[in-house]
Amino acid sequence: MSRRALDSFARVPLINGASPLERWDRLTRDLGGDVEIWAKREDLNSGIAYGGNKTRKLEYLAADALAQGCDTLVSIGGVQSNHTRQVSAVAAKLGLKAVVVQEHWVDYSEAKYEETGNILLSRILGADVRLDPAGFDIGFRDSWKRAIDDVEAAGDKPYAIPAGASDHPLGGHGFAGWAFEVEDQEKERGIRFDNVIVCSVTGSTQAGMIAGFAHSDRAQDVIGIDASATVDKTWEQIARIARRTAESIELGRDIRDEEIVLLDRWHDDIYGIAGPRTIEAIRHLARVEGVITDPVYEGKSIAALIDLVREGYFPAGSKVLYAHLGGQPALNAYTEAFA
Repeated sequence: MSRRALDSFARVPLINGASPLERWDRLTRDLGGDVEIWAKREDLNSGIAYGGNKTRKLEYLAADALAQGCDTLVSIGGVQSNHTRQVSAVAAKLGLKAVVVQEHWVDYSEAKYEETGNILLSRILGADVRLDPAGFDIGFRDSWKRAIDDVEAAGDKPYAIPAGASDHPLGGHGFAGWAFEVEDQEKERGIRFDNVIVCSVTGSTQAGMIAGFAHSDRAQDVIGIDASATVDKTWEQIARIARRTAESIELGRDIRDEEIVLLDRWHDDIYGIAGPRTIEAIRHLARVEGVITDPVYEGKSIAALIDLVREGYFPAGSKVLYAHLGGQPALNAYTEAFA
């Protein structure tokens, strides 16, 4: 029932059909050739302000906002949030207003950090960008609640979108659909992936994948790579969103704890700052496949993928799918890390 139930939810089309699936032959050979590495390119999923995983999620939330007659999307993230950039872009695309709170989630002080990268794009897109000094947390934030109250006080109708579009009744639906999309692409190509590697912070990307793949008993094949450095809180949020999404799309059973896999060796002990291993992994992928990743999310998950293959985590002959979630615009705020 899962696919049919998911299809019953309203969705605003913001992505260009199925995101591309590609085999990374040079990285496969570079890592010994025993594990076949593929990527699904959410960084190429939309022409709306560089797209990314949040654009897929926002298809469902935007439809809900329009159905409720809301005129302002209100969300939150760090200064270099990919999510708030995508919220700003979706608002512009749909003729809505956007208020985005940018908290100081990353203890990083490079010149123009608060002026370039994602935050620059949000401003270009016309969002009301509000800087706030509060530090990192994936939960509901007072600054976000104040922004919602401000919109109401101004006579507008806000639609509240939490960090990462995650802890929301519709937060997992986009990537439940992604799981079904992967299975369709597997059938078209005559292949089957043994594992999926995905970065997790606010959790709904991995949670949606778990709920979607659970209908074919493949949820445990999704391997989350924590980049929050608050792994217990992230695991709990993934579990909550996965279970809520599974119920919403009528999976017919609960998600088991063992189906929620979150590895915590690659977060560099802090959210938003890349250590030497992450920087080297970003360079490695760029130089063998010409693919760019960012230092906050995808750099850490590609470091994990490289290490896991080298360590023999995957049996010989495995096909591993790397979920590239986007995020490259943030690189412009991290130039000193690559000096």
